[in-house]
Amino acid sequence: MTGTDLRVSPGTAFGRRLPVVAGLAGAVGLAAAMLSPPDYLQGDLVRLMYVHVPAAWTAYLGYAVTLAASIGWLWRRRPGLDRLAAASAEVGVFFTGLAIALGSIWGKPTWGVWWTWDARLVTTALLFFVYLGYLALRRATSDLQLRARRSAVFGVVAFAQVPLVHFSVVWWRTLHQPPTVLQPGDPSIDHTMLAVLLLDVVAFTLLYALLVRARARLQAAADALDAADERLPRPVAGAAVTAPRREGRDV
Repeated sequence: MTGTDLRVSPGTAFGRRLPVVAGLAGAVGLAAAMLSPPDYLQGDLVRLMYVHVPAAWTAYLGYAVTLAASIGWLWRRRPGLDRLAAASAEVGVFFTGLAIALGSIWGKPTWGVWWTWDARLVTTALLFFVYLGYLALRRATSDLQLRARRSAVFGVVAFAQVPLVHFSVVWWRTLHQPPTVLQPGDPSIDHTMLAVLLLDVVAFTLLYALLVRARARLQAAADALDAADERLPRPVAGAAVTAPRREGRDV
């Protein structure tokens, strides 16, 4: 691997400060969630909203970035866009799983069950497995170009699941409450709670950016290592085999 630089660029000044900014935003968001007023029906149980909703939002964001990066790769064929799409999908899957787990914890005291075949829950679970399939597809080949092309097409098609999840509570009768923020007219939520919720959304968005940046940088280093390995000369079968020497003189 002589002559190959596997070092990762230190990035921009904002990127270097991102861990501190995300940490501060998370701490402020957590404090605000703990100090926010309880709900008149659910009491302190409503505090799960300040993690559940931002997790779902961050999952949507992750898949939207995967969509944009996939389209960008199909247009420009830049490896960095493929790495961004993969990193964003990976982080999106994490936050989708977190949203499902928190929703289950919230649903038990609210609905009386950990899980029900509700349209929102089912479509979210399908979304989770669709993007797990995306990540599995990326591991199906070591050819970087083939991997990027297949993943880009999958990343574009898979995003159709996101609006299906979001509008499931509008299109079908569900136990899950309808939209309270992203709806026509004023949000049907207390303004103090809304402010805290938006603060936590910002904190989760910064955490998303931090995780995607770290994952993309790791993938860049891995791709550089794979490319360096591909340039190494491969031994030819039998090249290192020498004919046995015969001792003594032929008779």
